[in-house]
Amino acid sequence: MLCTALGLAGLTGLATAQTPAWPTKPITLVVPFAAGGTTDVVARTLAERLGVALGQTVIVESKPGAGATLGADMVAKAKPDGYTLLMGAVHHTIAGSVFKKLPYDFQKDLAPVATVALVPNVLVVNARNPARNVAELVAQIKAKPGQMTYGSNGNGTAQHLIGTQFENLTATDLVHVPYKGSGPLTTDLLGGQVDMSFDTATPLLQHIKAGKLKALAVTTGKRSPALPDVPTLEEAGVKGVRIGTWFGVLAPVATPKDITTRLNAEIVKALQSPELRKRFDEIGAEPVGDTPEAMARLIAEDTARFAKAVKDARVTLE
Repeated sequence: MLCTALGLAGLTGLATAQTPAWPTKPITLVVPFAAGGTTDVVARTLAERLGVALGQTVIVESKPGAGATLGADMVAKAKPDGYTLLMGAVHHTIAGSVFKKLPYDFQKDLAPVATVALVPNVLVVNARNPARNVAELVAQIKAKPGQMTYGSNGNGTAQHLIGTQFENLTATDLVHVPYKGSGPLTTDLLGGQVDMSFDTATPLLQHIKAGKLKALAVTTGKRSPALPDVPTLEEAGVKGVRIGTWFGVLAPVATPKDITTRLNAEIVKALQSPELRKRFDEIGAEPVGDTPEAMARLIAEDTARFAKAVKDARVTLE
């Protein structure tokens, strides 16, 4: 019996020793918006360096729709083995208050790994629009109530909420046009199919610098280093809007702790590299690289903050 027990123990030890270390195959990083937007650019920039560090390809997969909730739902229901991750964003802390029912709980079904970047949102109009500042734009909207449009990355996203707050604070009436991401939204902004947006800076910067889009204000509490001459909405006279967009990596909630710990360490290390910081600077993003606990606090705080903002703005969706 003793020999048998020792033999079984030896086999158990051998099996444990032969268990392959994570990762042994490509990892999928799900982007819940269409390709070409800020979430996609941030994800691809990180994926390239993360793949090198982990020794496996990190595949960026777009799963757009329903205000970024389709992609989040996909990851929340994925096998918790470290091979399916989400590039989440501030939009996910808003969706729970906007949609009457979601098939997942963002705080309970997904585990924070690390906040990757912060990006300011910018109020932009087509360069052909004669408005030179926010006050002139507001006067223009009031002269044509219910006729001018603003685009967003989808119902229940930060851009949507900023738009409703802007309407309430300026006593204006705009038409909301939801898109599946910044790529198609930017195309229509340039073509004049939509009048304005409150999108993140990343897809807009090159067009602002080229003179094709006009930046009138940023929606954050302070000016953006990427657009130092552009005032905040508060400086422009619209008090009460202080929203920027953060992006971060999350995993299915039951993902082993050693995997999320390794992921966090590699993400933080990648965000400290001069090459990645240079790339983020080019797209108007500020690298973060915090702990899972700090990201969890950020999510909890934003969820509570936006629940009130959504209630005040009276935004609800089926």
